[in-house]
Amino acid sequence: MKRQPTSLALTFTLALALAACGGDPEPAKEAAIKTEGDRAILSEPDKADFLKTATVEKDQGSTLRLPGRLVWNEDRTVRIVPQVGGRVQKITVEIGSNVKAGQMLAVLSSPDFGQAQADARKAQAEQQLARQALERQRELHAAGIVADKDFQQTQAEAISAQAEAERASRRLAGLGGASDGSYTLRSPLAGVVVERNLNPGLEFRPEQGGDPLFVVTDPTSLWLQLDASEADLAVLKAGEKISLQVKQYPNERFSGVIHHVGDFVDPTTRTIRVRGEVPNQDRRLKGGMFVTALIELPPTQALLVPVAAVFLVGEQRYVFVEEATGRYILRAVQAGPERNGRIEILAGVKEGEKVIIEGNLHLIKFFKTLPGQPKQPAK
Repeated sequence: MKRQPTSLALTFTLALALAACGGDPEPAKEAAIKTEGDRAILSEPDKADFLKTATVEKDQGSTLRLPGRLVWNEDRTVRIVPQVGGRVQKITVEIGSNVKAGQMLAVLSSPDFGQAQADARKAQAEQQLARQALERQRELHAAGIVADKDFQQTQAEAISAQAEAERASRRLAGLGGASDGSYTLRSPLAGVVVERNLNPGLEFRPEQGGDPLFVVTDPTSLWLQLDASEADLAVLKAGEKISLQVKQYPNERFSGVIHHVGDFVDPTTRTIRVRGEVPNQDRRLKGGMFVTALIELPPTQALLVPVAAVFLVGEQRYVFVEEATGRYILRAVQAGPERNGRIEILAGVKEGEKVIIEGNLHLIKFFKTLPGQPKQPAK
C-alpha cells in the first residue's frame, strides 16, 4: 500500500513549489492550543466558548438523598408456625383482619397434639405411682425393714417421675391445644393479618419448612431499609432524624429516625445497609413501598467543585484552573468524597477560582508531561 505523505512533508513540498515560482513561502499557522509548562494557552482567546467553567465554592449545605424501601417492623411482627403437625379444620381470619393478642386464627386436627396429651397423662400417672411407692418405702425404712440403698433408689425414681410429668405438662401447655386433640393457632400480639398461607384441609408438618401459616404485624410502625455509600458514613448516625419522599404522596414528607448503621460493606455494590423506623399511625404508608430518604447536611468548610471538573490520569487527579480567558493552569489535586454531583477537593484549589468542567479532556491531550507524574526516561 502506498504511504500517504505527512502534513509536514506536504508543507515542505508546498514551500519548494512557491520558491520555484519566485515567491516567499507562507509561514505555518500558529497552533490553536499550545502548552508552556503546566499551562494551556489558546492562540485565539476569544474562541474559548467551547470551554465551560464553574467556581470553586465552600460547602453551603445540601440534602443527601438515599433510595430505600419500607418493610414490616420486625419488633412488632410475628410469623406463626405450628409446633405440631395436623390438618386444617377451620380458619377464622382473612388477610387484612384486625386481631387481638390471643385471638384464634385457625384450628388444626392434630394427632401429634393428641400424642402430647397422652404423654402428659402417662407421666402424671407414673409420678403418682412413684409418690405412693416413696411413701411406703419411707415407712419401711423408718421401721428398719428397708435398706438405705433401696430407699434412696425409690427417692430417685420419684424425683425422675416428677420431672418427666412437669416436662410433659409444660410442653402441653406451650402447644395450647384442647382436650379433644384439636390444636388452636392464636396470635401472640395485636395487629393485622398481612399474610395467610393455608387453606381448609391443608396437611401441615413442621419438618416440611416453608412459609409461616400466618404473618401478623402492627402496621402503625414500619422499618426503613436504606442503601448508603461508603462516602455517606460520616453523616449517618443512630438517632439522626430523616424525612421521606414517597411517589404516591408527591406533596408530602414523612418523618423517621435512623436506628442502626450496618457494619458490613457489600463487596459487589459497595453499599451499606441502614435501618430506620417510620411512624405510620394513619397506615397510609405500606410495607414494600419504595421511598427516598432526605437527610439535611449542614454547611462545612470543605471546597466543592462539579464532578466533571476532576479527571484521572494514571493514579493522579487533575483540574484545569482558569488563569485568564484563554489561559488555563493544570493542577494536581487531592479529591475527597463525592455527593450529589459534586466532589470535595482537599488540596490543589482555592475558593473563588474557576475550573473547567467541559472541554478539559480536550486540553489534556496537548501535554507531554504532567505535574505529579514521573518523567519518562529518555530513549
